Amino acid sequence: MPKVIATIQKIPYRIEILSATKNVIIADESLDKGGKDTGFSPKELLAAALSACTAATLRMYAERKGWEIAEIKVETELTEADNKTTFSRRIEFSEKIDEEKKMHLLHVANACPVHKILSNPIEIKTEIL
Repeated sequence: MPKVIATIQKIPYRIEILSATKNVIIADESLDKGGKDTGFSPKELLAAALSACTAATLRMYAERKGWEIAEIKVETELTEADNKTTFSRRIEFSEKIDEEKKMHLLHVANACPVHKILSNPIEIKTEIL
């Protein structure tokens, strides 16, 4: 299962995130929130996870089908209002896609693992050491 470690030290809101496979990304808050804006905000990372997973899932499907699609672009916006979080996702393909393929690709996009996680009930268990 995926596991990450986030560490924050004395630099305000700069967070180093290390994966189990030793990949590193930096998260930070925007200037208006006291950060230095040197990385994605935590909410941007959440939206990025959905975009990245959707793009990879669509790429895998297109390759299995032998469809020539040079570029897949997935834009995800996270908004919060009235105690509800909405992910608005827009998918663009470099080639013209007919309506039948679009419907298949929408189904595939909705089957990406991160989409499934975000669409199901979520439980967060926390232990303080």
